[in-house]
Amino acid sequence: MKIVPERSRLANQRVSTSRQRRRQHLLDVKVRSRKASHHRNRRVLVFISKCILLLAICAGIYYGVRQGLNRFFFDNPDYRLSEIEVQTDGTLQRDQILKAAELSEGMNIFSVNLERVRDCLQQLPQVDEVQVERKMPNEIDVRVVERKPVAWITTQKEISDPFASDAAFLVDARGILMKEKKLLPEYLGLPLISGCASEALVPGKTVESSEAKAALELLRLSATSFMQTRFQIREIDVSKGYCLLVTDKNHTQVMFGFENLPAQLQRLEQFLIYSDDSKRELETVNLLVARNIPVTFTKPAATIINETIDPEETPSQEPRIMKAIAVHPSSKPTASSTGKSHATPTPLPVRKAIPVQHFQKGKSTDGEQ
Repeated sequence: MKIVPERSRLANQRVSTSRQRRRQHLLDVKVRSRKASHHRNRRVLVFISKCILLLAICAGIYYGVRQGLNRFFFDNPDYRLSEIEVQTDGTLQRDQILKAAELSEGMNIFSVNLERVRDCLQQLPQVDEVQVERKMPNEIDVRVVERKPVAWITTQKEISDPFASDAAFLVDARGILMKEKKLLPEYLGLPLISGCASEALVPGKTVESSEAKAALELLRLSATSFMQTRFQIREIDVSKGYCLLVTDKNHTQVMFGFENLPAQLQRLEQFLIYSDDSKRELETVNLLVARNIPVTFTKPAATIINETIDPEETPSQEPRIMKAIAVHPSSKPTASSTGKSHATPTPLPVRKAIPVQHFQKGKSTDGEQ
């Protein structure tokens, strides 16, 4: 065992007490905390100063750019709208389009949001496509392609004049409903889809019932070269719910099913060709069945005329033919021959025949005297 000298053991002992050491430790902690807080505050102050400086620079740039844009573009009279060209292929008026697009002359051309103008015009039920173009320095062109109506549609089963009815709406090939303020004369010839009781007809919305969609599909398929001239649809009644009752311009009624419309039109085309060849007009055709199709023909005009004549108005006896009797001028009428007393006509004088020779002799004798 190694023995440590007493002097070296005394040299290793601390001169301060534990109390002094504790106090010194507390002083060191306080000094360090003060320095740390001072450095932290300094860093925060520097960060805030940098942020303020950056915001000031951004605000200055924004203000300068805005003033420059206002001066050179937005408040520049050279960029005020002086011409708005509107082109449309339908019934929409210029005032309607400008009001819906919120466009007016005098506006700054850069303040017009072309996307917003396009969206506003697309919300009109009559509009199909919209093109908006900005032409520098002071012109905007608006081109509108309107929807083309293919038929009238109504919830009523019978309607006399859809052109003047508030319950009838125009519908295009896509099934979008329209209610135009100005009606064109060609709308009078459009077919009518009636009996859509299950459909809520609102302008701008699309028809959703299967009956209305089938009717529109039938109109699209019937617009072929032959069917368009021979079978022109005037009305489609969808109120039955299980078929389409179609009436054409010749008052022929044809029943179509909802399924396989092209095949049904092919069968109808064969019947129309047969009708033209036999010179007999179709009255009813039931295409719901694929075989043994029930068909009726209209009656000839002579038969209809004979049936419309009332037999009571025909004479009961045939007219008698009276034989004419020659009457001599000198004979007097009797009561039996006339039946009733009438004024007797004056008999005509009887001319005497003059001999030709005597007439010639007398003439020559007078000439001699």
